[in-house]
Amino acid sequence: MRNHQPRRPHPLERLGTLHRLGAFCALLAVALSPGLASSQDTGGDEELPERARAIHERVLTLDTHIDIDTDNFTIERNYSMELPTQATLGKMEEGGLDVGWFVVYTRQGPLDADGYAAAYANAIDKFEAIHRLAADFAPERIEVALTADEARRIAAAGRLVAMIGVENAYPLGEEIGRIEEFHGMGARYMSLAHNGHNQLSDSHTGEEEGDWMHGGLSEMGRLAIAEMNRLGIIVDISHPSRESIMQTLELSRAPVIASHSSVRALADVSRNLDDEMLHAVAANGGVVHAVPVRSFVDRTKAEEVVDVADFVDHIDYMVELIGIEHVGISSDFDGGGGVNGWDDASETFNVTLELVRRGYTEEEIAMLWSDNLLRVLEEVQAVAAQIQEEDRLAAHHAQ
Repeated sequence: MRNHQPRRPHPLERLGTLHRLGAFCALLAVALSPGLASSQDTGGDEELPERARAIHERVLTLDTHIDIDTDNFTIERNYSMELPTQATLGKMEEGGLDVGWFVVYTRQGPLDADGYAAAYANAIDKFEAIHRLAADFAPERIEVALTADEARRIAAAGRLVAMIGVENAYPLGEEIGRIEEFHGMGARYMSLAHNGHNQLSDSHTGEEEGDWMHGGLSEMGRLAIAEMNRLGIIVDISHPSRESIMQTLELSRAPVIASHSSVRALADVSRNLDDEMLHAVAANGGVVHAVPVRSFVDRTKAEEVVDVADFVDHIDYMVELIGIEHVGISSDFDGGGGVNGWDDASETFNVTLELVRRGYTEEEIAMLWSDNLLRVLEEVQAVAAQIQEEDRLAAHHAQ
């Protein structure tokens, strides 16, 4: 693959007001008229939208982070229907989004028996909701995948793909064995913390006051990483503290991901990754998935004018810094994500259009949308198989 070349002025160089307004208007026009664009939208290339549409239809598009509310996973109200959520099956189909990682998210609560019990019940409720969607409500439209090959097979058969991630390992309580239970229910990535320190890890939220609980990972957090490596669950480093992330990268035998984080050099918020962290993820073989949360994308402008071009600036920055093999795409839909031009799953094509406009090739776009993440999943599962074989041989020699 050729070296990736810059496609626009460096993202840190602020563009002029007229240029940015024109870019926004172009994206808005495309959003309002999917598949149609004028030469004004495409810098004079009237064939660009058509080429982008063809690429978008050929590549496997994968979004690593979509939040859910189990009230939307009932027989009376579910994603097979039209809902005012950013993601539904219809919106995924309309936007050409093939794979959605639906998230088992639990808000951080007290570190006591009652808190752990409530968190565990919430997690099980969300696991079961995702499986209900695929098994009961829309089996002809969507299927749960546990491996990269399953995801590709399901998509090739013309159905949508559901995969499952866990945001916040707080529901584990004090039971490491629940990681294996969650794996059995389909979890293929998990973050150790969310907004607030827990029994496994410090959170990024401690940065403002310098208030830490563990100085990174707790002993249970370290054990959890080893267990996730053993089972084949990707460690997600979105949300933990910087020290926790760096310790995780030292400990993990398998590649990690940031399922929904952007670039700190472009938006200075604690949820984004700085250049040293980005390099460390690349050295680990992992992938960072840029996220279109307006305040994570651009803090210099009013949030209502942040658009797809601003979002893709973060992709460009990471591609130039750490290589395209380590960059991916997420939405955080129904969890705070969305920018003008990609504000729900029906507008997913606009991301591909912007990538084509900047000169990314079809191979590169496929890497960004899914190939990089699926490569990590395959490598994580291969490491798990190796660890399990090592354990088997060790047990045999001990007999």
